[in-house]
Amino acid sequence: MFLFISRPTRTLGYRMREVRERLGEDFTAKLDELHRNSLRTGLVSKQELEEAFRKTRDIDHNPNRLNLIWLVGIIFFILVATPVFYETISFLLGVRCFLPNNYLVWEATRPISDCEFCKGVRAPLILANLTREEFAPHAYSSLPIIVKKAVAHWPAQKDLNYAYIRDLYQSVPGAIEADCQFQHFNSDLKSLRDVFALSPERSNLSQGAPWFVGWSVCQPAVLAELRKLYPRPHFLPVDAEMPHTDFILMGYEQGAVMHLDYIPRLMWQAQLKGNKSWFLAPAPECDHQCQPFSFYVEPGDAVLVDTRLWYHANTIPKGQFSLTVQSEYG
Repeated sequence: MFLFISRPTRTLGYRMREVRERLGEDFTAKLDELHRNSLRTGLVSKQELEEAFRKTRDIDHNPNRLNLIWLVGIIFFILVATPVFYETISFLLGVRCFLPNNYLVWEATRPISDCEFCKGVRAPLILANLTREEFAPHAYSSLPIIVKKAVAHWPAQKDLNYAYIRDLYQSVPGAIEADCQFQHFNSDLKSLRDVFALSPERSNLSQGAPWFVGWSVCQPAVLAELRKLYPRPHFLPVDAEMPHTDFILMGYEQGAVMHLDYIPRLMWQAQLKGNKSWFLAPAPECDHQCQPFSFYVEPGDAVLVDTRLWYHANTIPKGQFSLTVQSEYG
């Protein structure tokens, strides 16, 4: 950010300096009078006053003190001013989660990684559809995993689509306006109302620009209906806790940009429609020990990535519609 100071502003600065100088003269005169009265009454010695003045002068000119003030100011800006600014912009633009969950704050304050999670990892572990017992050794690993055809038997792969989700939300009073997290990514759709108001031509991308959105399903009535079409993944541990919300991601072409998820648990995602390319990268401090890589998932696959550790992004082949449901476990 560059700050340009105009000539009128500089002129105002000179005038303010003159005012401060005049005030300084008056203040100095009052200090001299106080000094004389103190010496006359014996309340303080000349040496004590000189020492106090010296310490005050040293503090005012201490570069370490100035550096500390700058540091406190920068921290304040990052932790307070920046989120407030983005929340204000979000409100004015009518965009929920313009900067989701104070992302700048979390990124600036995240713990430094020890890089153990990514050492030697060059690709995901690819598993054939397997039982809970077979999956147990990998259940809580930070290693990216693809379980092939793990959700191909779900009714959701056949029945869940844009029209079904739109009609479901429109049939549940208040569902579209529910205060659930919404992410528009790079699209011009700013809310669920915008998503479900798409024309048939725009919704299937026969006309208009590509779009991609995601949102949390926090309406209990909507979530209950959706979960009739997909069960809990059969390979997850019996004692794994699941949240009371799921996440839907759908749209065309550009998916999520590179980011971390600030969530409490591990993540699983079921690819129901379309193909998707994933791009994973270690934390910046691990670049000298680990390397980024990419992989591809197909309809019916389940992918498990510790998105709290791996930076991740994804894209969808041109012209394809991608639909996934996502949740957490831990």
